[in-house]
Amino acid sequence: MHKIAIIGSGNVGGALAQQWVKAGHTVLVGAKFPLSDKNITLATKIGEDRFTSVASAVKQCDVVLIAIPPTAIFDVIAEMGDVSGKVLIDATNAVRQKPEPFATVFHALSEKTKGGVVKCFNTTGFENMANPKYGDVALDMFMAGSSEKARSVARQLALDAGFGACWDFGGQDKVALLEQFALSWINLAIMQGHGRDIAFKVIRR
Repeated sequence: MHKIAIIGSGNVGGALAQQWVKAGHTVLVGAKFPLSDKNITLATKIGEDRFTSVASAVKQCDVVLIAIPPTAIFDVIAEMGDVSGKVLIDATNAVRQKPEPFATVFHALSEKTKGGVVKCFNTTGFENMANPKYGDVALDMFMAGSSEKARSVARQLALDAGFGACWDFGGQDKVALLEQFALSWINLAIMQGHGRDIAFKVIRR
């Protein structure tokens, strides 16, 4: 079991927090205002004692999930402190806002921290993270990154969240492709109006 710090208690962070608590992981939510109005709803579901500052959450945990607006990453990096040896999971998408001068949050984390970084939990809507089962079928999750340790942790956490598999897109050079894959879901679900209750599943013959 892991100790997981979640930075960003919005829809994605909140959905994964609940899934990982149910799976038996220790989950802390790091926030600038730990019990703000925004966080109260989540606190009623997982407990107020799980909310603390960003620095405190990260210090106590071996895995850090980052689910924030991409342009906020520089403030978060400063608040996190030393993340050497920790696994950093980038669950953001910079398809609309880039953390300049970096193309993605993944690249900012890779350049400015000494953690092992993996891109994961960015390719579908939060509803599918809160419940990745469609009848008897478990949806798939996808990841990319050059840290073998980070990819291994992300894969296990995807399974623990209820996904059927976590497909490895490849190394750091595939992170941009994974963000485009996320944009494909956004295009179908939102821009084309098919609704958020759709998802991707890889099948084999």
